[in-house]
Amino acid sequence: MTSCWILRNPELADPFLFKAVTEVVTRYSSSIFSGLQKKGKEFLSKLFAVDILFGVAANIALDKMMATYARMGPLSSASSGFLGHLQSACASLPSSIFEGGGPGFNFSLEQQVAAYFYKGILFGAVGLGCGLTCHNIINFVMTGNRNTKKSEEGIPVSYIVKNAALWGVLLPLSSGSRSQIVKGLDRLVQASPLAKQVPLAAVAFAVGMRFASNIYGGLLFVHWANWSGMMKRGS
Repeated sequence: MTSCWILRNPELADPFLFKAVTEVVTRYSSSIFSGLQKKGKEFLSKLFAVDILFGVAANIALDKMMATYARMGPLSSASSGFLGHLQSACASLPSSIFEGGGPGFNFSLEQQVAAYFYKGILFGAVGLGCGLTCHNIINFVMTGNRNTKKSEEGIPVSYIVKNAALWGVLLPLSSGSRSQIVKGLDRLVQASPLAKQVPLAAVAFAVGMRFASNIYGGLLFVHWANWSGMMKRGS
């Protein structure tokens, strides 16, 4: 922690690692269990491994973007001009729309609203980047299987740009909005008298809230995938 500010600053302000691990476990435990029940050992394939690895990486990246972090010292930009002012403006935004102020600083309503759209842009960039990388790898594996089996049946190749673009839109609309709400509820519960008297109540609420959010997000993904054609063969 002392040598890695990427983990140190969020952990000083909030139990970031616990919440990131909780997010990953609650999101993928249910999908792994349902996949094993439906497809058995066939579910544990190369494509499954690629999907899970990229999903976990994207999940941690998104949690880091939304994490509240300790702010130390005055804000300063490394460069001047437009880019320097833009960097300072982004650094001055709250981590989420519901983050409160702290000793020596407060956030205006404009900054809180801007934080929602700024985080949405970051979520979209992560979704697009991970979608492009993940679907390229999946296509590579599918093409290898097709060449090995000498058959095109049951081994469709996905449209990389289309699916990556769909991920780039889905993440800010679904994951971004749900993460903002979860952070706001986290803040309310942690500040409540019950959480101060019974810390385990806040822990249980954090786990249950993330589990419910991920279940709802999974349902939204199914509807989004059906509507957009992501689940159809060859998409």
